[in-house]
Amino acid sequence: MRLISYNSEYHNKYDLKYQGFLLNSSETNFIFRVKNLSPNNFQQINHIVTPQKVKERIKIILNRGGILEFVKTENRIFCNNLVLSDSLLPNIFGEILLKFYSSSYSKMIDLVNEIKKANPLNYDLSDNHDFYTYKVKRFLIDIALRIFPLKIWEGNYDGNDGYLIVKDDGKIICSHIYHKHLFENYLLNNTKLETASTSRHNFGKLYKENGGLFIKLNLQIRFTN
Repeated sequence: MRLISYNSEYHNKYDLKYQGFLLNSSETNFIFRVKNLSPNNFQQINHIVTPQKVKERIKIILNRGGILEFVKTENRIFCNNLVLSDSLLPNIFGEILLKFYSSSYSKMIDLVNEIKKANPLNYDLSDNHDFYTYKVKRFLIDIALRIFPLKIWEGNYDGNDGYLIVKDDGKIICSHIYHKHLFENYLLNNTKLETASTSRHNFGKLYKENGGLFIKLNLQIRFTN
């Protein structure tokens, strides 16, 4: 199946899945305070330069007793766009990022399921409310329908843009307007997190600020193959 974006005003269509990204990595860094880690580890951890260096740095921090605590997103507009969608969405994606960078999970559905088990936000799950899945699905729809990290979002969708889920033979399965449930499930099951360029987006290294130790982790969401 494919996700097709179209513009009803100009009658343009393009294949969003093959474009690759649902949310690119521009200005989507999350800042974490690193607690309970000896300063003696600072240089050694930052000197890790393997292809999986960010994940390996996080693994060592955790193995040596370090605790990563979400502080905020680096970009204020991106943070406020997240909060407008859901007030706890920055915290939820902070937890999803930690799971991604500290495990082998990358698919969004798997990351959400792992977060649900841990329930880091301490939701009342006694009645089996699926808080995490619902909030992540809603955010993925918001992203697909035009939340941009650097543009102030007022909660409105572009009236001219639409999305279709299409089979490989061209048959339309659903649209975001008429089949919201299918559309959000498609996004949840066909996206994954990916590590962006650390040098281009300035993340993945320990740094000191105001007497504290911090690290930035980047959020990039793309469609699975």
